[in-house]
Amino acid sequence: MSQLATGWLESPREPGRCWRPAAEIPDFSGSGSEDLSQVVTTLMPRGCALVLDVGLGAVPGHAIIGFIFAVECPESPTVTMAPWSHPILSCADAAAFEQRLFAGDEAREWAAMQRAGRAVAAATADDLEEVGGFPPAGRILTLAGKGHNGGDALIATQALLERFPAATADVVLVFGERPLRPLAVRAWRELAQVGRARIRRLSQRAAGGLAGGYDLCLDGVFGFHFRPPVPAGVAGILEQVNGLSVRLRAAIDLPSGLPGTGASRGPVFRADFTYATGSVKAPLIDGSNGHLVGRLRYLDLGFFPDGGGDARWRVLTSRVLEPLRRLRNAESDKRSHGHVFIIGGSRRFPGAGLMAVLSALRSGAGLVTAFVPESLVPAFAARAPEAIWVGWPETPAGGLALEGLILLRERLDRVQALVIGPGLGCEPETLALVAEIVRTSPVPLLLDADALQPDIVRAGTAPRVLTPHLGELRRILQGEDLYRTSAGREAIIVIKGRQTVVTVGGRRGAYSPFGGPVLARGGSGDVLAGLMGTLLAQTPADPLLAAARGVVWQGMAADALARRFGQVAVQTTQLLDFLPEALRKVDSPGVRPG
Repeated sequence: MSQLATGWLESPREPGRCWRPAAEIPDFSGSGSEDLSQVVTTLMPRGCALVLDVGLGAVPGHAIIGFIFAVECPESPTVTMAPWSHPILSCADAAAFEQRLFAGDEAREWAAMQRAGRAVAAATADDLEEVGGFPPAGRILTLAGKGHNGGDALIATQALLERFPAATADVVLVFGERPLRPLAVRAWRELAQVGRARIRRLSQRAAGGLAGGYDLCLDGVFGFHFRPPVPAGVAGILEQVNGLSVRLRAAIDLPSGLPGTGASRGPVFRADFTYATGSVKAPLIDGSNGHLVGRLRYLDLGFFPDGGGDARWRVLTSRVLEPLRRLRNAESDKRSHGHVFIIGGSRRFPGAGLMAVLSALRSGAGLVTAFVPESLVPAFAARAPEAIWVGWPETPAGGLALEGLILLRERLDRVQALVIGPGLGCEPETLALVAEIVRTSPVPLLLDADALQPDIVRAGTAPRVLTPHLGELRRILQGEDLYRTSAGREAIIVIKGRQTVVTVGGRRGAYSPFGGPVLARGGSGDVLAGLMGTLLAQTPADPLLAAARGVVWQGMAADALARRFGQVAVQTTQLLDFLPEALRKVDSPGVRPG
């Protein structure tokens, strides 16, 4: 591990730790780069290390996109994310794990294959709802290899045909029937018996004449045991299928042709979604594979009942929301469920502050106090009377003025968390005000939007969560100590984008597979800020938990919204109507969608 792709070096004093001299860290503050992973790899604080584990797939710098990324600092406390997250495994580690798990017991392997296939069927049907759903007489194209992935695809096809009695399936056994392994043979025979007249088996040669028009394509050709190159006949099928008209392309475990390590050689199945069954494999969180993987779904098959031990790289699951799904204490009152202050809004950006307040109100806060320009209070109070509205003196341009600081200070003994930034604006007086609030805050902070300034994020000693998008991230890149406050503590950073990244000091990390393009619209960050602010007020001693819980909750609400109304004709505040649905969704044991 002496020289890694990112330029980080193994510490000669502490083998296994990596470091990079501060002088070598480039300045991205004015960069136009869209490579978020490249940006994040420049952010390591002095004395901390980027932890790259060769045994877990030698994840390079560009793999940072898509998971909660962690840096190791000698003085950082241990961060525990089990049991609400599961390990991300290299393909080699996944193979060894499953060998230990099943120990050659074919009955147990068949039961797991059944769970995997049926979970894929249910998840693909759910995700098709984003584009109108699977039609009653829908058409399926199934590509099945000779091993367990092929069996998963065949079982998924059977489950879909059982669910949609008028549906049909074209099945391509890409290596033919004779090479099928025993469990794949069993899956194929059961499918053939159930489907009968609704199944058309296509030879490898016939697959070259496919004309498209499918509602779903299931890719089960290769699994995580695949080693390149792709055989010529299979390569032709993958190229043909990649050019077909298909409403949803679903890869099982890994897109076929994507190797466990290194670059692909030859064609790779281009998925809209990849459904990781049982465990998430490292290639799926490699940012350079994003155009092949599509959106990642994790189908928890119950392999990690205790959270999977002390793995460095992890994937978040919906279990992080379980405490919110329970009955509240009968003796609780509004003070038991967190009091969050939201400081933001301006005449230029009034709606952002309001959306953050509405989100905090809908996410279970006992009390929400909003500090906004005094001219906005009458309209906002009429829209959200449940909040406590405090009118703040305004600058001539309509921002928050310094003279209002006393309004906050006289109330700070009543609050568990501050949210600062939505709709704030960038007036110098307002930013000076925010810097002073952050510098003296005695409670945890969530800094968003215009509060994300280089001097502000470093001020004070309070624990904090930062929620930048990529442009805001560039703005606050000012050296190696980004993650640290002046007291040497480290912020948790939620980097919003195509795949949300959360960074936290400590030798731990996790990835959230929830949400999608429906969040790519103005205001989704303001909703997240209010939601996460409530959660921070409820768990002020555990900002990591609040951040992880907020990302998962918003992501699950976004998935529910897109499935109900599609990705296009919706507005951001509709997310709030789907927060309850995410909490009320109870997963079957052993088959959890992440």
